[in-house]
Amino acid sequence: MSEQPANPVAAFRHAETLVDQRRPLDALAALAPLLDADPDAPSVLQLAGRAYLGSAQLRRAEAAFRRVLELDPTDHYALFALGKALQRQSRLTEAHTQLRMAVAMSPLPEYQEALGEVSARISVERG
Repeated sequence: MSEQPANPVAAFRHAETLVDQRRPLDALAALAPLLDADPDAPSVLQLAGRAYLGSAQLRRAEAAFRRVLELDPTDHYALFALGKALQRQSRLTEAHTQLRMAVAMSPLPEYQEALGEVSARISVERG
């Protein structure tokens, strides 16, 4: 395990701000020391997953969210974000499963909308 950054909370908050500002590559650079220090920290993995999604690194996003779910299977946001990563890879059936579970756990409008989009695409593709 690497040495902990001088102020991990500040580094995390900075990376979070960068993701919110749609600067995912800068966020990943800011998160690198945190990921090195604790590669299984769910909050850091989730933020990295968001940054990977924002920079279209979809397989890395998928891996990050899958790891979050291994650590906490009840994380509905990770299910939602995994569904979005799978959707963007056109893996619609897999995305549908993840999004359906996210909606069942927490029926947020954003989750419901994503599930509806995937359901519609599946219907169109099946004709």
